[in-house]
Amino acid sequence: MIEPASSRRALIGDAEAIFRAGLRAVQADRLLADVDWISWAHRKLSDYDRVIVVGMGKASMALAGEIERRLGDRMTSGFVAVPEGHPDSFPSELSRPHRIAVMESAHPVPDDRSVQAARRMLDVAASCGPEDLLLVLISGGGSSLCTDFAGDISLSEAQDTFHLLLESGADIRAVNTVRKHLSRIGGGRLAVAAGGTDVLALVVSDVVGDDLSVIASGPTVPDPTTAKDAVAVLRQFDLWEAVAPSVRTHLSDVMEDSSLETPDAGSGYFKRVRTELLGTNRLALEACAREAGRRGYAVEIRSSELIGEARDVGRDLVGDLLEAKGKRCLLWGGETTVTVTGDGRGGRNQELALSAALALEGAARPVVLLSGGTDGRDGPTPAAGGVVTDRTAGEAREGGIEPEAYLARNDAYHFLKRAGGLEQAGGVQRAGGLLITGPTHTNVMDLQVGIVC
Repeated sequence: MIEPASSRRALIGDAEAIFRAGLRAVQADRLLADVDWISWAHRKLSDYDRVIVVGMGKASMALAGEIERRLGDRMTSGFVAVPEGHPDSFPSELSRPHRIAVMESAHPVPDDRSVQAARRMLDVAASCGPEDLLLVLISGGGSSLCTDFAGDISLSEAQDTFHLLLESGADIRAVNTVRKHLSRIGGGRLAVAAGGTDVLALVVSDVVGDDLSVIASGPTVPDPTTAKDAVAVLRQFDLWEAVAPSVRTHLSDVMEDSSLETPDAGSGYFKRVRTELLGTNRLALEACAREAGRRGYAVEIRSSELIGEARDVGRDLVGDLLEAKGKRCLLWGGETTVTVTGDGRGGRNQELALSAALALEGAARPVVLLSGGTDGRDGPTPAAGGVVTDRTAGEAREGGIEPEAYLARNDAYHFLKRAGGLEQAGGVQRAGGLLITGPTHTNVMDLQVGIVC
């Protein structure tokens, strides 16, 4: 008979392999393998005078490298904006861009480099002619990595607003409703800058429901929201009086003058714009399911639209796992939120895992739950998430670590680091702990892998 400790180590290994199968399915080479350029572009690529590539987001460098490899001399020039450090972490198995320049900027809060990237992108779009194709690569993180600000909003005032939104507990749809209405490039304004040029945008989704107007604040699609909606978000989360006067003034001015609004579907700016979805959370989950089935588990994808407060969701997922019969793997995907009230360090996946560890304590059979961000970074930490078992909380207590205290101060990172130790095996901390992948150069929200035997 397999000893319980060995059994749990094996289950953690399976959970990691299943998670990594999901990651692999949404890498650039896989996502671009079946692109039908003839039907997606407005005409044959050879009919354009120039094919110019721009991009923003965590997947844009990898997408740019693969585009460059596939299009060769048909691609004229371009650049992409990526998080700082991305070029140094680029995977050797993917095609690195050489002709497409890479600009590093800041995430999740913009900096001066983000502003310079946005201004450069708007200039490139405006310089395109009627016989050119502007190919836009969009993925999660773009709202911060490539943005300039409307009205009299300064960078520091925008940064403060971003910080407030990110710590408010608002979901990405609400956050980007505000961000796009402060932006000169989001909310369809990149398409406006391109004017009469053919635009083809390829998108990797990092939002629940794959709403193109939310992903990276929707730079190439009509905006269904208004400044009034942005104000409503700020009021809902008690931020209206906390943001800078310039933010309130700009949003108020737009509400009074509709010509300042982001363009909607009836504006006419999108007649030569085509936006196509490349990668989704569901695509990653399906790959996870195939790997779990290959490993002998009965598999069920429960949801690709998981939302809610991370600590509440962690308890709910444990409830589902403990009700499952036999050797099963349950899969979820989506993006939870954390309302920060403490002074700890962590992210939504780590907080979900810590909450799950508490709910699993005392379970009658071996259970593993892994929660990880597909971009490889969970909150302001070097971890992608966490992996816990039915033994994690109890073993932590034996070592003098009280899980509830860490959860109360939003300090899941340090709990998982202490509870799981630092020894890695294939990227996952054994016996619970931190899930560490490094930057993955893709981003389709989060994946949760639950295994019970």
